[in-house]
Amino acid sequence: MRTTRKRALALSAAALAAALSLSACGGARTADAADGTASASGGASCVDTSGDTVKIGFLNSLSGTMAISEQTVRDSLDLAAEEINAAGGVLGKQLEIVAEDGASEPTVFAEKADKLISSDCVAAVFGGWTSSSRKAMLPVFESKNSLLFYPVQYEGLEASKNIFYTGATTNQQIIPGMDYLKEQGKKKVFLVGSDYVFPRTANKIINAYAEANGIEIVGEEYAPLGHTDFATIVNKLKSSGADAVFNTLNGDSNVAFFKEYKNVGLTVDATPVVSVSIAEEEVGGIGVDNIVGQLTAWNYYQTVESPENTTFVAAFKDKYGDDRPTSDPMEAAYTSLYLWKGMVEKAESFAVADIQEAADGVSFDAPEGTVTVNGDNHHIAKTAYIGEIGPDGLIYSVWESDGPIEPDPFLEGYDWAEGLS
Repeated sequence: MRTTRKRALALSAAALAAALSLSACGGARTADAADGTASASGGASCVDTSGDTVKIGFLNSLSGTMAISEQTVRDSLDLAAEEINAAGGVLGKQLEIVAEDGASEPTVFAEKADKLISSDCVAAVFGGWTSSSRKAMLPVFESKNSLLFYPVQYEGLEASKNIFYTGATTNQQIIPGMDYLKEQGKKKVFLVGSDYVFPRTANKIINAYAEANGIEIVGEEYAPLGHTDFATIVNKLKSSGADAVFNTLNGDSNVAFFKEYKNVGLTVDATPVVSVSIAEEEVGGIGVDNIVGQLTAWNYYQTVESPENTTFVAAFKDKYGDDRPTSDPMEAAYTSLYLWKGMVEKAESFAVADIQEAADGVSFDAPEGTVTVNGDNHHIAKTAYIGEIGPDGLIYSVWESDGPIEPDPFLEGYDWAEGLS
């Protein structure tokens, strides 16, 4: 195991103590265990695989500022579960879903994760969006030796044996986004983001990239999650001389930002914005007129041309309506359930240790293309796309990488990133 990964996997005694203090009603049950997975209490896991069903947990924000994004992830997880059950389940067992609302609050995510593991006895949990929610849940999953499948792009510099990251890491989204701006001749970039882990870490990486690539960062501004007054930030942007913006705002703050951007006369031709948390579903909430022509960096769009994507889009619209688009986080969540299924079936076991052992090389012909799990860092190889938002609200690729990019969460392949982790 690499030194960097060891450092990332290490938890302080204080962190473990905090995780163990997150109690759930009823505590861990061990009497009905049907696998040998160790639990935080030192006994057997309370996951019950003795019957015709197995429980899994879905944990997403259905309320609060992140609901605009996370409801879509829940919908795609439900679709994947229905498809898997219709096809015979996993190792012949039907999936029984236990769903919880993270309420856009990291502490709630941690509490609900503890409940799902210790009281509901789920075999794995699927969900989370913000890095703050993931960071809050990480010590819970590590201390209780359970599995989280996290479906959203993030800032990298992390790997855990108890998390599988099915969204992009830094070298699969943020760096391709900056590479594209560099190719377009952009020399002065303004950074705007929500004030939490992902944007601040992403911008630390972007600053290092910029210094190594002759790009000047002319402004760096943050707003609290859910913030809706962007007059000051956008005026700073307008007066900065920026010829491009890298946007790491999350949730409904994007609505207010782009409306103010348009109000002050900024245009996509003069100052294009590359966003890494705006997908097809968010475009409708922001208003197509406010964001048409702007850029996004992702690993999937509804417009990706493949037989698997055609099937996925048709199934999603059949279930939720023709007016509902598909998007990257939804697709990554959908894919995560199938990857877990593949790991379980390869291991012939629902036990955490067996799944971890079997994970390396498990692949799935996903809507985005074939994805493969890296057993060392628990990320997956993904193709990068830069997309342009069209007048129909869909996103169309204007650039893509030469095939899937191997995950490099600690940026060990980039000299300019030395010391960041």
